[in-house]
Amino acid sequence: MGSDLALLRLLQLASPGLPVGGFTYSQGLEWAVEAGWVSTTEGFCNWQREQLHDTLGYLDWPLLARLYRACERADVEAFGRWSQFLLANRETAELRLEERQRGYALVRILDGWQLGQDLAWRPQLELTQLGAMAWLAVHWAIPLRQLALGLGFAWLEGAVMAGVKLVPFGQQAAQTVLRDLAAELPAVLDMALELEDEQLGGGLPLLAIASSRHETQYTRLFRS
Repeated sequence: MGSDLALLRLLQLASPGLPVGGFTYSQGLEWAVEAGWVSTTEGFCNWQREQLHDTLGYLDWPLLARLYRACERADVEAFGRWSQFLLANRETAELRLEERQRGYALVRILDGWQLGQDLAWRPQLELTQLGAMAWLAVHWAIPLRQLALGLGFAWLEGAVMAGVKLVPFGQQAAQTVLRDLAAELPAVLDMALELEDEQLGGGLPLLAIASSRHETQYTRLFRS
């Protein structure tokens, strides 16, 4: 019964219906399309695969693991340190703003559920969406590996839906892209969970440029 409930809670966290605004961000894709860097389904796959292996594999997932373990130990200091490390590795104002806005939105949900209101934890939970997800997953006894795969799939699904609007490509192509890229998630996660602290950190120059240029793009479908 406990594992069934944990699975249902994970599905809720990974759902695009969770009101944290994830569907409103393109994470630089909108400018990449505008600039002609991404113009085909294949180009989109290459763009997203780079982020999957670099950002997800070397930053988000390893930090999710460290935030999760800090929550298990009730180590507020470590939680805050890794949260700040995550923000420092969001290379543009737009990416940092997204991380913090989505974190704050999730904390508002926690407040509505009367969770996470301990004075030692609440300011830290507002720092990042990833940290708030880790805290809630520990509270709900969602295993780390399942949490990481669920959030990774949610991130990928959101990117593919943005691609449908921007590149564009159809729903059949979208599901094929989602199937193929999702098949790479387990191996990347295996690698991510083995990384030492000094190995952490993503760095994709074109993503940073696209996100920076998107901040002042003349017309936008997605928010900055």
